[in-house]
Amino acid sequence: MSDRNAISDEAFRKEVRSFFETAYPEELRFLPRRLRWSECKPWYLTLARKGWIAPAWPKEYGGMALSPSKQIIMAEETERAGIGRMPDQGITQVGPTIMRYGTEAQKKQYLQPILDGEHVWCQGYSEPNSGSDLASLQTSAVREGDDYVINGSKIWTSMSMDASHMYILVRTDRDAPKKQEGISFMLLDMKTPGITLRPIRNIAGHEEFAQVFFDNVRTPVDALVGSLNKGWTIAKALLGFERLGIGSPRRPRYAFTRLEKVARSRGLMDDPAFADRFAQLRLDLADLSSLYGRYVDQVRRGETLGADVSILKIWSMELYQRISELLVEAADEKGALEGDVDFDDDFVDVLSPFYMSRPGTIYGGSNEIQRNIVAKDVLRLPAK
Repeated sequence: MSDRNAISDEAFRKEVRSFFETAYPEELRFLPRRLRWSECKPWYLTLARKGWIAPAWPKEYGGMALSPSKQIIMAEETERAGIGRMPDQGITQVGPTIMRYGTEAQKKQYLQPILDGEHVWCQGYSEPNSGSDLASLQTSAVREGDDYVINGSKIWTSMSMDASHMYILVRTDRDAPKKQEGISFMLLDMKTPGITLRPIRNIAGHEEFAQVFFDNVRTPVDALVGSLNKGWTIAKALLGFERLGIGSPRRPRYAFTRLEKVARSRGLMDDPAFADRFAQLRLDLADLSSLYGRYVDQVRRGETLGADVSILKIWSMELYQRISELLVEAADEKGALEGDVDFDDDFVDVLSPFYMSRPGTIYGGSNEIQRNIVAKDVLRLPAK
C-alpha cells in the first residue's frame, strides 16, 4: 500500500519498526555524534529507494505526505532504533522553501537531487560578529554580468564539510533604509572556486561545524530565490521550518530514554523525590510532542508558520537541558565519565546529551531572541 495514511497508526508503527530493525546497520545505532555523509549515505539511499526519505513533502514532489501523527511515529521509531541524524537541511529546510518560493526551473533542478542524495545542503546564515542578530549580516553579493559575486564569511555552518550546496543569505543593497531590507536568498554550489572551509571542533571533540570563507565566489543570477533584496521574508519562513526541526521532541526524547535506563539500573524509581522529577519531565515531553504535532499539521496544510513557533524551540531546548542534567545527576559518580558507561550490562553514554544540549538554547536564534519574538509579535507587549 503506497498511501501510509490509509492504514492505522498501529499498523504503520509496526511496519516502520520492523523495517528499521532489519535494515539499519547495527554499528551505526545510538552513536554519540552526528554521522558524516560517508557513513549514512547508504541508509539515506535505502530510504530514498523505499520512498521514505521525505515524510512531510507533498506526493507531487516525491514525498510521503504523511499525516502529523504518522510523522511523529516515524520520529519515535527512528529514536527507538537509535538511528543517527543524517544531513537533512535539504529535506527539512531548503526543499520546502524552493517548493514555496522557487521557480519551476529551480524545482526541477534541485528537488529530485535532494531526494536522490545527489545534493547535500548546508545553511549559510550565521556570521562572525553578528551573534543572534541575523539581520546585521555583512556577506555581500554584487551583480557582475550574469553572476553575483559573493565575498564574506559564514560560521557555525553545520555539516558544511559534507555539503555539496549551500543556501545563503547575502547583502545585496547596503543602502537599504532598514537592515532587514537589502538581503537576498541564493543557492550556491560548494565546489565553486573561492570557497574555503575551516572545521570547528566542539566540546565533545567532534567536528560538525565549520567557518566558510567566500573570496570572489561567482554564482549565476538564476540562483536567486524570490525577489532581489526580499530575502528576509524567505529567511523568516525558513527559520520557521528550522525552529520546527529544532523543536522536535527527538533530542529530549532520546535523552529521556537514556535517563530511564540509568534510573532503573540504580533503583531511583523507588525514591519519591526522583520519581516526582522524572514524572514531571515525562509530562513535559508529552506536552512538547503534542505541540510539535500541531505545527507539523500546519506545515502539511501548506500554511506559513507564525512567530508563535518560537515557543516550540524554547520548550524543546530547555527541556533537553533539564533531562540531560538529571541524567548526569542520576548517574552519580559515573556521570563524569565519557563514552558508554556500564549500567547492569546496559551501556549508556551519559555525557553526550549534556554536552549537546548546552548550545541548544543559543543556536537557531538564542532563546532570549525567541522570547523577544513571542513578546513582541505574539503577545504584543510594548518595547522599552
